Amino acid sequence: MTADEFRKYGRAVVDWVADYWDRVESLPVLSQVRPGQVREQLPDRAPELGEDFHAVLEDMDRIVVPGLTHWQHPGFFAYYPSNASGPAVLAELLTAGLNVQGMMWQTGPACTELEQHVLDWLGGLLGLSDRFLSTGDGGGVIQDTASSAILVALLAALHRASSGQVTREGVASGRFTVYTSVEGHSACEKAARIAGLGAAALRPIDTRADLSMDPDALRAAMKRDVAAGCIPAMVMATIGTTSTGAIDPVHRIGPVCEEFDAWLHVDAAHAGVAAICPELRWVHDGVNDFADSYATNPHKWLLTTFDCDACYVADRDALVGALSVLPEYLRNRASESRAVVDYRDWGVPLGRRFRALKLWSVIRWYGATGLRAHIRHHVALAQQFAEWVSGDCRFELMAPHPLSLVCFRLRGPDEVNRQLLEAINATGRIYLSHTKVRDAFTLRMAIGAISTRDRHVADAWRLICREATRLRTE
Repeated sequence: MTADEFRKYGRAVVDWVADYWDRVESLPVLSQVRPGQVREQLPDRAPELGEDFHAVLEDMDRIVVPGLTHWQHPGFFAYYPSNASGPAVLAELLTAGLNVQGMMWQTGPACTELEQHVLDWLGGLLGLSDRFLSTGDGGGVIQDTASSAILVALLAALHRASSGQVTREGVASGRFTVYTSVEGHSACEKAARIAGLGAAALRPIDTRADLSMDPDALRAAMKRDVAAGCIPAMVMATIGTTSTGAIDPVHRIGPVCEEFDAWLHVDAAHAGVAAICPELRWVHDGVNDFADSYATNPHKWLLTTFDCDACYVADRDALVGALSVLPEYLRNRASESRAVVDYRDWGVPLGRRFRALKLWSVIRWYGATGLRAHIRHHVALAQQFAEWVSGDCRFELMAPHPLSLVCFRLRGPDEVNRQLLEAINATGRIYLSHTKVRDAFTLRMAIGAISTRDRHVADAWRLICREATRLRTE
């Protein structure tokens, strides 16, 4: 592809994306294809001769778009949001065009230093203390997802808990345990498996009435393990659980971790970015005082395209000690000078994309004021929706809803709620997901799509009520 061809088709691609954003509301939010339907439309073999790029765009419309569930749809209220904004998408183009491999400072000085700097910016916006910034003993790094952040935190925790023995000899040298709430993300168990501890090392901790981790239950579990000869390696507290948005009391969990010398990782994948708003910074109570590591996902609620997890550590030595491997072919003067950071030592893969460009672009385009307005808008919509639910005697709220997630259900059996969810999603107008709260089938209304406005939430509530009425009268 020549430079002129790239310009020509590049403009066509930008136009296609912009047109897609303009028309996405007219599409069914949940894909209507049956299993295998997309592949049936694709040729059996790769083309022998090259094709014009317009053919790719034509097949985007004909094959790909009908096979998509549209995460940028204003009626997407399932799971948690995955925002794509203009500045982030344009920065992704810059990232792809440069195609920097930022494994070390030397292979991309600007890639490394911009990442350090933009994560310090974000840390300041979130109210993180200096101990998490690059100017101190800690610092931030962009991982792909919060799952990877949990894994590297666990590896650092094991390195510290064993004084480096696990890093040298493996986990067979001791019995280590990991703790998170029963509402904590499944990635914690996956991290325990990958780290070689096995799922049996994970201790699910009971929750309090508000579905947050019970610090007393945590202390009791850790005492039992110590008595049995185990070493508590890491506790994962959650700010905004996937199921209900519960916020663990880090300020009370932290002292328990200190008592047992356990690493405290705070998984704030969804809700952490809410702390950009000063009135919501309470979600981070205890983080600055007690957390050893912290992660939040700008690719969820902060207008940054997937994937971009902002992961911070208070002491980089444990992380680097756990992950650094230095073959001869990676040695260089800059690294040996210790004047630079080599991010190859801060994560699992050696290769690294220039992800900082998109976060940098988003923060510069929106500014702190625009980012706060984005968060506040969705929180206000969620509170309005919760008021409608609580004002209708047919429904009940199932969990606290301080941010942008509302968990609710029709009063009655689970089967009616399953039918309600299926009927709502079958319309193609909105998409909700579900969970179980205290064993009751519960609908989740997660507000956060970049295009969602007041009218979309009002329309969603009317649709929910209409389908509920239909089910009650059948």
